[in-house]
Amino acid sequence: MTLRSRGSRQIGLKTVLIVLVTVSLAPYLFMIITSLKTNQQFADSFWQISFPLHLENYSEAWNQIAPYLFNTAVVALMSIVLILLITSISGFVLARYRFAGRSFIYGAVLVLMMVPGLANLIPLFIIMKDLGLLNTYVVLVVPYTTGGVVLGTILMRNFVEGIPQTLFDAARIDGASGTRMYRSIMLPLSLPVLGTIALITVSSVWNDFFWPLLVISDDSLRTVSVGLQFFQGQNATDYGPLMAGYLLASLPLILLFTFLSKYFLAGVQGGVPGAH
Repeated sequence: MTLRSRGSRQIGLKTVLIVLVTVSLAPYLFMIITSLKTNQQFADSFWQISFPLHLENYSEAWNQIAPYLFNTAVVALMSIVLILLITSISGFVLARYRFAGRSFIYGAVLVLMMVPGLANLIPLFIIMKDLGLLNTYVVLVVPYTTGGVVLGTILMRNFVEGIPQTLFDAARIDGASGTRMYRSIMLPLSLPVLGTIALITVSSVWNDFFWPLLVISDDSLRTVSVGLQFFQGQNATDYGPLMAGYLLASLPLILLFTFLSKYFLAGVQGGVPGAH
């Protein structure tokens, strides 16, 4: 009876998971099917696949969203470089150095996690406007960097604390400076959490809509989330290219998380492989 009940529970759990996955993937499958249709095919067969398949929808969509994808990639790359540089140093210092105010600084970083982003929206917009940074890459990179540094510092500090202290002690005995320990010990061992921070940053930049809409009015500088909305307005009845554009915009994130998911999980779980 015990084995039977366990088998029944596993079947029920698998059924629930299959249903959840199907419901989650249904919009994406609908988007793929619609991206291959003309308007007439879309009206005649809303859910079914219609032939012939119109692959030209993707070339049309690519021509429209390619500049937006480039802008998003540039902003994401600049943000990642700055965030990784700042958080790797701050996490290393907070985890391995003892100094006055260390706990207060880390506590202040934790408090910043509780501040909602909307609370900073108006003052941040006024500051950027007064500095004349609207319609520039800087107005996008700065908020993403400052926001990413908070979570990144917490993740880095917790991860570095999981690195055995004996490694740093041995390096210090051999005459290694703090800079050498940071470069030769901490950075190589922290690749999983650095990859996690990079993935989180890419996801935040790629999916953010309101801030780029607020501070960017130049179409040549729009990111993909905002550009897709204008693309939708220009092609309100042309559903094939519209859905193709959404699919192309989502592919970079899907590929990143598909191939780098193990590094993401390793960084979130913390610790150093083989350290225990």
